[in-house]
Amino acid sequence: MSVLGANFRRDMEIRRYPVLVYALVPLAALVLQAWLPRVLGPYAWFDLPLVVTVYFALGRRSPIQGTIMGSAMGLFEDALSHHAVGINGIGKTVVGFIAASVGVRIDVENHTIRIMLNFLLSLLSSAIYVFIYRILLGLDLEWRWFTELFRAVGNSLFALVLFPLLDRLQIRD
Repeated sequence: MSVLGANFRRDMEIRRYPVLVYALVPLAALVLQAWLPRVLGPYAWFDLPLVVTVYFALGRRSPIQGTIMGSAMGLFEDALSHHAVGINGIGKTVVGFIAASVGVRIDVENHTIRIMLNFLLSLLSSAIYVFIYRILLGLDLEWRWFTELFRAVGNSLFALVLFPLLDRLQIRD
């Protein structure tokens, strides 16, 4: 009787997608993230690149790929916004790494677990953003935790809709 290790479990459950999905979904998230706050103004309580990063990091279950995905999404988001380049990059890099690391250790097929992880990682990303902005850069930032709580709820609601749609696009063996 052979013993199944953690690597075998991880390799068997990795989600795979067509190349166009890997290219178009993050691109669409970045474009919408740059465009929708201009339309909605202060009511833009979501972070689409973060949700996409969490989804692909949980699905691929590779901390290296999650880190690369998070850093790319964060840096491109910074390039399209008025923020200093690297602030979102650092936050999303940490979130991508943690999401992929958690995806290796627990079963993330349950929608409730994925939504709760998205909520918690959204709060973590906001906390990292505040830490970098206030402590490391020494800039003044008007910060309201209720707004970040609403943003985390908005990200979770968006993930509630987006995750099942992206699940349908995966390649099944």
